[in-house]
Amino acid sequence: MPTEPLPSFDVREIPFSRRGSWLDLSPVVGLHRTADDIHLVSHVTGMHAVLALVPLREGDRIECTLTADPTLLTWKADGQGTAEAVFESTTALRLRGRGMDVRITDATHSLTSFTGSYLLRDPQDGSYIFTSYETGRRYRVTSLSGSIDAIGDQALGEADRSLTISGMDGWEVVIEQIDAARTPYTSVDDFEAIVERAATDFRAYVDAIAPWRTNATPAATLACYVLWSATVAPGGFLGRESVLMSKHWMDKLWSWDHAFNALALAPGLTDLALDQFLAPFDHQDKSGAMPDSIAHSEVLYNFVKPPIHGWALARLRERLPRDLTHGELIELYDRISSWTRFWLDHRRAPGHALPYYQHGNDSGWDNSTAFDHDRVIEAPDLAAFLVIQIDVLAQLSDELDTGDGDAWREAGRGIRDALLDELHDDAGFFAVGALSGRIGKRSSLLTLLPILASPRLPEDVIDQLARGIEAHLTEWGLATQLLDSAEYESDGYWRGPIWAPATLLIEDGLRAAGRTELAALVSARFRALCERSGFAENFDAVTGEGLRDRAYTWTASVYLVLAGNAAREGAGPGQG
Repeated sequence: MPTEPLPSFDVREIPFSRRGSWLDLSPVVGLHRTADDIHLVSHVTGMHAVLALVPLREGDRIECTLTADPTLLTWKADGQGTAEAVFESTTALRLRGRGMDVRITDATHSLTSFTGSYLLRDPQDGSYIFTSYETGRRYRVTSLSGSIDAIGDQALGEADRSLTISGMDGWEVVIEQIDAARTPYTSVDDFEAIVERAATDFRAYVDAIAPWRTNATPAATLACYVLWSATVAPGGFLGRESVLMSKHWMDKLWSWDHAFNALALAPGLTDLALDQFLAPFDHQDKSGAMPDSIAHSEVLYNFVKPPIHGWALARLRERLPRDLTHGELIELYDRISSWTRFWLDHRRAPGHALPYYQHGNDSGWDNSTAFDHDRVIEAPDLAAFLVIQIDVLAQLSDELDTGDGDAWREAGRGIRDALLDELHDDAGFFAVGALSGRIGKRSSLLTLLPILASPRLPEDVIDQLARGIEAHLTEWGLATQLLDSAEYESDGYWRGPIWAPATLLIEDGLRAAGRTELAALVSARFRALCERSGFAENFDAVTGEGLRDRAYTWTASVYLVLAGNAAREGAGPGQG
């Protein structure tokens, strides 16, 4: 059987990296900022472009064509020169070239007491070291062949700090991210062997989480790369191997995004999936709240994220290839119980049955029109998530014999009854201001998320929700805002564009409600969207154009979940 070709991608949209590394190569150097040249970017202490890699000939910068696959990034200059990069390890990058030179230069050009990089030559082994204030790490450049011409060695203040790598018969260097010191670099494998090892690692990863892929799922392997390349080794506040949202500027783990990535990983990488699911629970506070987000060097508690974790755990258990151990179930039960108690004990106004969000960010739908009238709202999605989560806890309590099952069931009935009595009328679901009592706008897809709780809803309410969902369905998927509403914006974040998490939650809810044809249509259109426009943070609901960050892991994960389900069900490609 022939070896499956590796997917190619545009490094201007998807960073070049590998599983476990906090580094990537990309021209994207900050929030919506793209440089002319490829940079070595580190995500230690935040996103920092540390070194620029500038292609040269006879001292002048030259234009190059860039090509990339999961193993190799290549610069090609008018057919007469090439340079190539491969990750030898999670902290080491090998670079080689022929027919062109490369200048490795400090990306900031200015050294202060708090910013920039200092360049020196190490007397121990002759390597050159850039010390970065931004990352607090060192970047050691060791020549394997060719020569290095240094400018700015030991220079202070404003200065050009750069290394020009050249060689008549080609050149090769290694760049390592190190802490205070590391033994001098020694080369074990040649460049080709490193490339082949990277290909083997990546193919094993793809086979683990997408063994079902066929020609009918043409984006599956690239989706796997987006996840594989955005995975970092334990470091800083992330004590587990974790999938970042992106190795662009969204280089964090948010406390609902992680659940979608865990679902994609579950069928073949059980330990990584569980680590991904549990990572934010490692930072649960005494109230039971999880942080809004976690990065290498920060944990933010200024907001939270919605309690989708009971739903996610139920789906995770269905997708895992093994049963969870008693110890694992106890940990999950305790964590999710505390998280649920946070909402019941700390997010309900006196005398109110329903919990509230304090801001759109708490819902994950930051600027949804549901929050236009009031930011502090009792919302139907929140109530529905808790109905599901409490059901899962009741079932877990029975399974583990904790004795809490009946109490959870009573709490769940109370939330469910209040959802229908207080946030629903003949026109559908709505949010209300927790302080004002004012009814919110109804034109956001957020108000239709109660479909996820369809097993606990009356049939006429399910019919009403299904009709509302159809009204949001475009050629490419579910718009987060009704297209004919005054508030619709094509690039309005949660006020119009198509998003992966909303798609999966609603698709799953429709299936649970027995609305399988509509669920299949939602799935097919979203899959076609990703196969056309990649794995962007979100998408224009009318044109299907990718928007914002173009290498977003939860988008890739939702594609993998939906494509895998469709493949197992025998569904074909297309938009439905």
